[in-house]
Amino acid sequence: MKKITATDTLTLSIPERIQLVEDIWDTIATEAQSIELTEDEKRIIDERLEAYHRNPDLGSPWENVYKRILSRQ
Repeated sequence: MKKITATDTLTLSIPERIQLVEDIWDTIATEAQSIELTEDEKRIIDERLEAYHRNPDLGSPWENVYKRILSRQ
């Protein structure tokens, strides 16, 4: 298989780049169970999940977060 660089991908059309990303993601997803979280990562996830369960209304819906991000540009 010929190796390509990130610069090479810029010559692809947007649909081709989207397909490439999907293909790459599929190869990652099939091996996801082999990825081990560190103890620190597990602790952070547990802390955030616990904080969510204590107050599920504290966060913001994705739509609001997205609008805030766009408004900063």
